[in-house]
Amino acid sequence: MLKIGLTGGIGAGKSTVSEILAAHGAVIVDADKIAREVVAPGEPLLALLAQRFGEDIVAADGGLDRAQLAAAAFVDEESTAALNALMHPAIRDRTTEHFAKHSDAEVVVHDVALLVENSMTSAYHLNLLVDVPAELRLERLMSARGMARDDAEARIARQAGDEERYAVCDVIIDNAESVRQTQDRVARLVEDRILPFAANLEAQRRAERGPAELVDPVGQDWPIQAQRIIDKLHHGLGKQFRIDHIGSTAVPGLAAKDVIDLQLLVSDLDMARELAPRLALLGYPGHDGSDNLGEGRLESKRFHANTDPGRAVNLHVRTEASVGAVFAREFVQLLRSDDCERERYAQLKRTLANDHAGEGQSESYAEAKEPYFLTMRRRLVPGSFD
Repeated sequence: MLKIGLTGGIGAGKSTVSEILAAHGAVIVDADKIAREVVAPGEPLLALLAQRFGEDIVAADGGLDRAQLAAAAFVDEESTAALNALMHPAIRDRTTEHFAKHSDAEVVVHDVALLVENSMTSAYHLNLLVDVPAELRLERLMSARGMARDDAEARIARQAGDEERYAVCDVIIDNAESVRQTQDRVARLVEDRILPFAANLEAQRRAERGPAELVDPVGQDWPIQAQRIIDKLHHGLGKQFRIDHIGSTAVPGLAAKDVIDLQLLVSDLDMARELAPRLALLGYPGHDGSDNLGEGRLESKRFHANTDPGRAVNLHVRTEASVGAVFAREFVQLLRSDDCERERYAQLKRTLANDHAGEGQSESYAEAKEPYFLTMRRRLVPGSFD
């Protein structure tokens, strides 16, 4: 199952995109509907709320009187905390039930208004943000919902800002134009990324990649993307494992292939193999591999590559004290601090990328850099040559 988080600020049109995704076959788990489900007449939570906040919160029809609950629950911090302590577990458990009910689905979308505010994005393979400029959202709230400007502005201000959302969401869906244009954008997203991602995840195969082309670093947000991926890995594996952003995309100002390289450190290779099934579920199938240390020496590791066709990621799983792990970390630090070495490496990359341009040339491009890396290993990890 490909798990997708869907969010957007109030007035952005998240519900419109949710409906479009459903029309393309995605199962929608709607957080707002679940919040209403758990307080429906006869639900255990409703009785617990009445016990804590008084029978007045139950309406004449046996449902929840939301105004009465708000009046009772938001009078002080203790009451608000009590409300959250009752509501959140019930919503969480009901959400889990919905996901379990659709465990055979290819794509499940969790539609959550406060996905970012509640720090939930790391739980999904992919996060979609429905994006509309704040001023247009304000106009929509005033015209379509009849809100007063002050009320609409206050509601927008209480939610996460654009930059906060951009930092943690993987795909930005522009919904500032017509519904038809949004439908076309979402259809392309489904065809080009979501369905291939889901198929790769099910088959536990890495996504196809293009030729070894260098990308101008200007305007790239590789470190932000890397942190999103690291957060997802930590959510799925636990935070006891150190994960570093390595490789050229970790060096500001350095041209690079549009591939995020990460390094996950483990105590031994047995642990690396134990993590393999969990990594595959997170979208990182892998196999036994090795680092070429030069002079005919190889060092064992695990190599995982991701299933998302929209974002290439290499995950190197190495033991903590391995030569490969130390060199990867030290090499990035060198390039960040030494302008001359960074430029020398950049020139080498440009030359080799031209020599090995074209489909299927990524491996030969990587192999062609090995003599340079051997020299750097002697400089940065000299003890490994004793």
